[in-house]
Amino acid sequence: MDHITVVGGGFAGLTAAISAAESSGSGRSGRSGGPGASVVRVTVLEAHRTPGGRGRASEGPYRAHEGPHVFYRHGPHWAWLRRRGLLGPIARLPVREGARLRFHRGGALRRTPPPGLVRASRGRAEEAPVDIDFHTWAAERHGPEAAVTAARYAAVALFHHDPGSLSAAFVQERLRRAAALPPEARNPVGGWSRVVDRMRARARDLGVRVETGCRVHALPEHGPVIVATSLGAARRLLGDEGLRWESGRTALLDLALTTRGGDPFAVSDLDAPGWLERFTAADPSLAPAGEQLLQGQFPVGPGESGAVGVARAEGLLDLGFPGWRERARWRRQSLADGRTGAVDPPGTTWRDRPRIDRGDGVFLVGDQVAAPGVLSEVSFNSAVEAATLALRRIDAVRLRAARRPYGTA
Repeated sequence: MDHITVVGGGFAGLTAAISAAESSGSGRSGRSGGPGASVVRVTVLEAHRTPGGRGRASEGPYRAHEGPHVFYRHGPHWAWLRRRGLLGPIARLPVREGARLRFHRGGALRRTPPPGLVRASRGRAEEAPVDIDFHTWAAERHGPEAAVTAARYAAVALFHHDPGSLSAAFVQERLRRAAALPPEARNPVGGWSRVVDRMRARARDLGVRVETGCRVHALPEHGPVIVATSLGAARRLLGDEGLRWESGRTALLDLALTTRGGDPFAVSDLDAPGWLERFTAADPSLAPAGEQLLQGQFPVGPGESGAVGVARAEGLLDLGFPGWRERARWRRQSLADGRTGAVDPPGTTWRDRPRIDRGDGVFLVGDQVAAPGVLSEVSFNSAVEAATLALRRIDAVRLRAARRPYGTA
């Protein structure tokens, strides 16, 4: 029982492993097992040859992730990573670049957001109801047009084709944080993969064993297990069809272009949910000199193909990045289905999602489980909670063993 196995070496899995190892090695000997009790061993089993999950970067000179990745600086993982020196240097967006945010509205690119969007983004999440959809609630407060615009802007943190249909409280929290001034979104220099590298090194320094190329088909028989995979993979591994929650379907586009002056920093699509951002505006290291890396996400409906989202992306490129086809040096596109985090329909909150404690020493973490936060903050919060629960289970078993009369089985 003195061994915790973490299945999955993405951001959630590494967070859980580090949290468990730190708590185990910081004065835990003697807490409940008596003086000299052994610390807890932690092993991470990762199916791929490198850890990182969706935080892994593409191979080659372009450092793109599976979808746009940013940290929100007011999130709990920001402070946690920074205290441990894992966040690293942060890319700074020049003021002139930040001024190049454009809004696609009425078929044209505009420099300023519509007033209704600004008003809607100032509302606090606590004011929004859980059991009413965002569009109905926002339309009563700001008018139908502002409600539609605000919902589409919030899609940058939702990856959902119809944000207005989701719980008002859920959408408002993400809208407020996505539209905050100064911006909350921050990028580590070199991308998320650099953070993953530092997390892996931290885990190893703590004695965590990280095994890559290790695909798990059955749960280990001994010790607590933290399952840090996608919800679909966890469903198959645990044989639990109840492990389901709504997520988005989003066309992802990565594009490297030769550099050209005057290109926008980002384009928010207010005619339909979508976002296109030039990540090298803040961090030139993500692409070779003289080139720039764009990443976009364009949600598509249940009956639509990823090509529909890619076509919308190309329409924005035509408007904002003239001659982009001739300037293209690298391109990658995919469809993320159920891999963009949880979305909460009206009448539900994060508490209604699949619970972390699955019983019998099995704990579930990720971005679609019962933990608060925005996007990766859900993974982080669930990972810290799972590590705490796993250690408590070990303590409970030790305590029972210490109280068992000598000679009994």
